[in-house]
Amino acid sequence: MNTLFDERLDGEVTQRDPAEVLADLRQALPGMTLLHREEDLRPFECDGLSAYRALPMLVALPETLEQVETLLKRCRALGVPVVTRGAGTGLSGGALPLEHGVLLVLSRFNRILEIDPDARTARVQPGVRNLAISEAAAPYGLYYAPDPSSQIACSIGGNVAENAGGVHCLKYGLTVHNVIRVEVLTIEGERMTLGSDALDAPGFDLLALFTGSEGMLGVVTEVTVKLLPKPESAKVLMASFDDIEKAGNAVGAIIAAGIIPGGLEMMDNLAIRAAEDFIGAGYPVEAEAILLCELDGVEADVDDDCETVRRVLEQAGATGIQQARDEAERALFWAGRKNAFPAVGRMSPDYYCMDGTIPRRELARVLKGIGDLGEEYGLRVANVFHAGDGNMHPLILFDANQPGEFERAEELGGRILELCVEVGGTITGEHGVGREKIHQMCVQFSPGELATFRAAKRAFDPDELLNPGKNIPTPARCSEFRLTKSAGDAPPPTQAPESHG
Repeated sequence: MNTLFDERLDGEVTQRDPAEVLADLRQALPGMTLLHREEDLRPFECDGLSAYRALPMLVALPETLEQVETLLKRCRALGVPVVTRGAGTGLSGGALPLEHGVLLVLSRFNRILEIDPDARTARVQPGVRNLAISEAAAPYGLYYAPDPSSQIACSIGGNVAENAGGVHCLKYGLTVHNVIRVEVLTIEGERMTLGSDALDAPGFDLLALFTGSEGMLGVVTEVTVKLLPKPESAKVLMASFDDIEKAGNAVGAIIAAGIIPGGLEMMDNLAIRAAEDFIGAGYPVEAEAILLCELDGVEADVDDDCETVRRVLEQAGATGIQQARDEAERALFWAGRKNAFPAVGRMSPDYYCMDGTIPRRELARVLKGIGDLGEEYGLRVANVFHAGDGNMHPLILFDANQPGEFERAEELGGRILELCVEVGGTITGEHGVGREKIHQMCVQFSPGELATFRAAKRAFDPDELLNPGKNIPTPARCSEFRLTKSAGDAPPPTQAPESHG
């Protein structure tokens, strides 16, 4: 796709000449890699949400903490915005660069600094891959619980920025529940420690505020995470349903029975067929929906829980229930789910991945609503989601080569998120707001709440130089959006998030 990221600035902003900024940074940081030619910048023009693209003014690839510190100080002195990027796997445009800004890439900060099996912690640099932490902890019988589908590639710094989740977060929590300390740099180059190795830290809980702040408050330079013992036993049940609403109701019934699964995932027929064709996981392609329910813990407890869940699924109307016979089949069941996104990508030239969260009791209603909206817009929607915690990932299939299809997909995505808010949910569960959901922030939050968010950002970043134009809409943007909604028109184009002001 060739959708450009057209920056529209709120207020007076001095845009520096790229040659001037390059010369300044080269003088201050003679040993640091700086990319400035178009062919070198092109690989960084988008993140995993490739619908929006922009070339940064410069790309900086530091290797030391001192280089990052100096870079931030110089950019602040010059008034140049900074967007921090990890592995670039984000799905809300949070790491989308700015044409008048520096893209700070932390991929070279990729060392695991310490594994402490007694304290059950790992201390790592922000560029370390999510899965690499569990691989390093495995010899001690430990692992890191949050496991996004992109865990083989996504970085822990990006996980902190987006408060990433994963298929096992129903029982073990999101990133915010598994990070105990982060080292950060402010835009002034000041070093800060948020959190503590102890069970609690004095003062405000700034670690929770920082986790999920999408690079708007500071730059993560080191992360200490909790490690958990590998469960003695883990078993997976796969239940088939002939009706997607029955599957949705089964999710609430499992939790109501007092069972908290290690993972509880749902896929509809379109996603099932895509994953089966891609992975060959043994999914029943005739089913309208499947649930994957993993129970883990002590062997005897897991066996009892499997029997309880089986009874609940039968009562909920499951047409078939299959338990993974061994570890290999268990891994295969999960491989189908974790590869659902690329699998769906094989069915359509493009797809638009949404991320909303709803109360479990509303699953059936929202799934029906998504189906109705898909028909209204004439676009197919595959549903893949963390059913246990209500975190939905509708995948809207479209063809960007067909005039108007992307705009239709984008509007449909907004309608789905607004439906999530209507039933008491939220517009994001783990992908963040970024550039993608600016308008829906106006739907979920009042002007006063948005003003509070902006005040919190300015407390860390008074000049709004860190990832500007993301996450928090200005009052003017929300006013424009609400006017068009009340008039019954299509929403205004979202190709121009605001910055500064």
